[in-house]
Amino acid sequence: METPLIRHLPATAVAYSTRARVISLLGPATVACGLIWGILQPYRLTIFHPRGQGFWWIVLEPPLLVALAGVIFALVVARPLLSDLEAHDAAPR
Repeated sequence: METPLIRHLPATAVAYSTRARVISLLGPATVACGLIWGILQPYRLTIFHPRGQGFWWIVLEPPLLVALAGVIFALVVARPLLSDLEAHDAAPR
């Protein structure tokens, strides 16, 4: 019986190395740290109490910057680095 909900994985699925797993987890871990920091220290987020604060003071919050750095790392640095690692591992030696 064939069901459309199950897909078959190709036999050439690549097992990631430990380096690739660590690199791919750095971005999400940084985002999680920024969010946890914002939850544990909500007084640092002036979004909740913007009395007398300007636009840049509200936008450039340290926990938000840490989360943004994690997103940028995951999208801009980690993806190309992982593709380079994959190409290097697949190249014949």
